[in-house]
Amino acid sequence: MFRAFDLLLIAMMVVAATITYQIKHRADEKLQEVRRLEAEIKLEHDTIDLLKADWALLSQPNRLRKLVESYNGELKLAPTQPTQLARPSELPMYRAQAPQTEASAGVDATGNKTGSVFGTVIGGIAIPAIRPDTMTTGSVNR
Repeated sequence: MFRAFDLLLIAMMVVAATITYQIKHRADEKLQEVRRLEAEIKLEHDTIDLLKADWALLSQPNRLRKLVESYNGELKLAPTQPTQLARPSELPMYRAQAPQTEASAGVDATGNKTGSVFGTVIGGIAIPAIRPDTMTTGSVNR
């Protein structure tokens, strides 16, 4: 009787040792994966730092001025005027994103209402006929 109990305890110890080994093995695999991911992250951070340094070097005003002077004859570059800059609200939007209300209807070149705030559609992008910051918005019907 005592021998059967001993055999049972030995079997339980073997099962417990096997389970412990499997858990330790899985933990080691996870640790290796974490180290691999940390190495990849470090590589990405180093690459980002290198690209930032390259960008700082390439966008130096003195370097850009020299490039403008050397290629000015070919490219005919001119300084950007403050009036050439647009606010985000002035940028064109897709027709599906535009508000469609009667109060904000546009007027065509002949003075007739077009029923839309857009004067032209180019490549699927609606170009406003009137300035977006002067438009009144209403509810959008979907």
